[in-house]
Amino acid sequence: MKRWLVALAFLVAVPAAGALVDARAAQRPQAQQRPERWPDNTEYDGTFKFARIWYDTRGFRRFGEPPWHHDYPFAERNLGSILAELTYVRAFRDGGNVFRLGDPELFRYPVALLSEPGEWEPTPEEIEALRAYLEKGGFVMFDDFTGERAFRQLAANMQRVWPGIVPVPLTRDAPIFQSFFEIETLEMLHPYRGVPASFYGFFVDNDTSKRMLAVANYNNDLGELWEFAAEGFFPVDLTNEAYKFGVNYVLYTLTR
Repeated sequence: MKRWLVALAFLVAVPAAGALVDARAAQRPQAQQRPERWPDNTEYDGTFKFARIWYDTRGFRRFGEPPWHHDYPFAERNLGSILAELTYVRAFRDGGNVFRLGDPELFRYPVALLSEPGEWEPTPEEIEALRAYLEKGGFVMFDDFTGERAFRQLAANMQRVWPGIVPVPLTRDAPIFQSFFEIETLEMLHPYRGVPASFYGFFVDNDTSKRMLAVANYNNDLGELWEFAAEGFFPVDLTNEAYKFGVNYVLYTLTR
């Protein structure tokens, strides 16, 4: 395990050419109104790719882009590169695909990312589609949200998706934190706001011994840490920890 951690630190601190994308060297894609199919999507080819969930924000933008789009595609590119380097997962290294809830193509992708769930206001049709995705074995990572209002919004929407479900606080010994790396502590601070982060799981029957349907990185922004890992905006130790969480989430999903 120490050998893997040394390799991970090296990859983050001194990225190999082509392994991690320098976000400032590439032009950020323009996040416009979602077309029927996202133009940058690549065809399904059996490799592991992340599915980014598009949702309507009715024109609302933060930092010049809609909340669902934050950290795309650099977070997916960098985490995919780490997965490909350190595990046997045949991971796509050039980002992920973007889907509406209800797009049948989403069912080909076991892990979906939904950014800023505090701004997520799904339609009844999207609620039904997400439930179908979860019932088929899909897993959702909710990331990049802070504050009680955002937490209540996520909890209420998940109640609509899966009646009776509640967010369950996760502890360090939860299987998802031991699926590849052994996460030693959950004590993290939000990279910008400095508030203590916490982690929640959504389980079938609210039973931690049953399947986890989704994980929520509350008061945290792992995607931001993945996005800027190649640029030195954050300490290497912090980005290493963020990658360990991301790798564990994927390996947990693929092995259950």
